[in-house]
Amino acid sequence: MKQQITPSKGLRGTVTIPGDKSISHRSIMFGSLAEGDTEITGFLYGDDCLSTVGAFRSMGITIDVAEEKIVVHGKGLHGLQEPDNVIDVGNSGTTIRLISGILAGQEFNTVLTGDASIRKRPMGRVIKPLTAMGAKITGRQGNTLAPLCVEGTKLHAMQYQSPVASAQVKSAVLLAGLYADGWTEVIEPSLSRNHTELMLQSFGAEIESEGNRARVKGHPRLKGQRIEVPGDISSAAYLLVAGSIIPNSEICLKNVGLNPTRTGIIDVLLDMGADLTIANTRSSGGELMGDITVRSAKLHGTTIAGELIPRLVDEVPVIAVAAACADGVTEIHDAQELKVKESNRLETVAQGLRAFGCQVDVLEDGLRIYGGVPLQAGAVCHSFGDHRIAMSMTVAGLAAQGAAEIENFEAVSVSWPSFWTDMQALEVR
Repeated sequence: MKQQITPSKGLRGTVTIPGDKSISHRSIMFGSLAEGDTEITGFLYGDDCLSTVGAFRSMGITIDVAEEKIVVHGKGLHGLQEPDNVIDVGNSGTTIRLISGILAGQEFNTVLTGDASIRKRPMGRVIKPLTAMGAKITGRQGNTLAPLCVEGTKLHAMQYQSPVASAQVKSAVLLAGLYADGWTEVIEPSLSRNHTELMLQSFGAEIESEGNRARVKGHPRLKGQRIEVPGDISSAAYLLVAGSIIPNSEICLKNVGLNPTRTGIIDVLLDMGADLTIANTRSSGGELMGDITVRSAKLHGTTIAGELIPRLVDEVPVIAVAAACADGVTEIHDAQELKVKESNRLETVAQGLRAFGCQVDVLEDGLRIYGGVPLQAGAVCHSFGDHRIAMSMTVAGLAAQGAAEIENFEAVSVSWPSFWTDMQALEVR
């Protein structure tokens, strides 16, 4: 599907951001492992999260899906059943990596696969620590790629020093730790998003976090909860950038998640000169949320690196669009992780911005973006099947001097199925 994008005269109005993808995934997983019902409101009905729903349904969990809420009828930590077929996670890296930790401690065997993108993404980073806990997982190319065969077995606790700051790696190990005796601990080089720790604690697990360390005690008794999923700040990022770079814009984004491990996008935009205000902050299930208002502003270049990267890694493509429209040069470093996402996002975002006439250097660990030159008309950008590239290039198209085209636009359904409709509703007529 091709989507034509015409320059925007301004974006104004109020929008409720789709539910946080990370929290939506975990609400299904932890609700399935809990005793009793878990009611979830604000759930993200995107393809990735629905893959998680399908995975747990295939293991005997009843999940009622309605427009206003989802109810997961949990069966407890040992209530999952052997699926009668291969579990297909679609395009969801979160599903395949986190569920591997859960399945490693079961009393049955499972095969996990996904689409072409998933079968190219690195799984060794999860398999290695799980194997050290006693897990039996085999995969293609020396146990580094899906499909994965997980042979459930008895696990033992361990302390794992992770070479990367990755919430998916940390979560997989902590979830395996639920099935191990004693305390399982993960130490990261810097703190990654902590949704797993916060939600496990709300479900009743004994879990401790300090700095870049997190540990969980095995064999907890989890209890069903009521969960309000905040709006996904990774989705909000597209409107935060669009509202900043498109003149005559003022957008209020309601109920956005403000977990400090995720708000790097806000810090960067403020550093670039953005006009952002936050109001009506509150907490639900340990997760902070609030309303963000963004207004048009003149941005300038910056440098993004180090411990800031794990707090905004999914937002780098749209930050690159902001940088293209900002005065001066922006450099992004320590972002090698972007090479192994749904696409190689360093290459694909650079290719997209170059189509708009922006000069971009792809570095070994990031990007150098030369901003301040108006984005040209006539750009044709490919999403490469990556939802974040599709939405980032849409924002670039709205800020460009003339019409643009995004190929394979349907990729947005992974995290924001109504993205284009919501954007059009904000257009100044």
